[in-house]
Amino acid sequence: MRFDGLTEKLQCECLTLNDLLLEVNNTTFQIDSLIVVHEKIYFYEVKNFIGDYFYQSDKLFKKPNLEVINPLHQISRSESLLRQLLLSLGIKLQIEASVVFINPEFTLYQAPRDQPFIFPTQINRYMKHFNAVPSKLTEADKKIADRLLSLHITDSPFKQVPSYDIHKLRKGITCLKCESFSVKVEKRKCVCGECGYKESVTNAVMRSVREFKILFPDEKVTTNSIAAWCKVVEAKQTIRRILAANFNVKGEKQWTYYE
Repeated sequence: MRFDGLTEKLQCECLTLNDLLLEVNNTTFQIDSLIVVHEKIYFYEVKNFIGDYFYQSDKLFKKPNLEVINPLHQISRSESLLRQLLLSLGIKLQIEASVVFINPEFTLYQAPRDQPFIFPTQINRYMKHFNAVPSKLTEADKKIADRLLSLHITDSPFKQVPSYDIHKLRKGITCLKCESFSVKVEKRKCVCGECGYKESVTNAVMRSVREFKILFPDEKVTTNSIAAWCKVVEAKQTIRRILAANFNVKGEKQWTYYE
């Protein structure tokens, strides 16, 4: 969404398509952001990675040594499939693909200089340069954008959710910054044992409530259910106070729940 906000401010003649889901030869692929200019298409794989990463032997790792999917492999696949799709439509255009790291707290060590990476410190300059490139859209360019938009799949096959059981899921509050479960309550703060990030207990509990409601829409939000879900907040009166301050109270005594 942050990157979409930047592309919306472009003043040059271009057409921007966001979150495209397309199919060619029975293969589905997704494009975060695609910009059509005269006789050329730019598309972007946007990553919200946070923290310190390093690049080694064509692989991407999050420090200290956690391998993550290399986004270059993703855009290579998407570029190939997009090219196939355009050719099937009788369209021959130059395609330029890039990986955008949008989070300002992202650092990549040993970054290869010959790869299409756009880092947080480069995004504003990239947009200024993009704006300065002369481009005059033609009706043919507009038809290409309309054609791609018409092929967008609205019923995503990726929305299939695996089955899960509340009793088998790990309980606890995760760190807002590094997503670790190493969170402990110290007075009115939730403190991460991994990165040291601090968050108010109220905010952390409310995040957990939102997770609970998404995962279990048919379950009632009660003091006991949220206390069990948060796990690390041992004082139920704290949970009860936060729920009462942020939701409407329904029922009475042991049948009390929150909406």
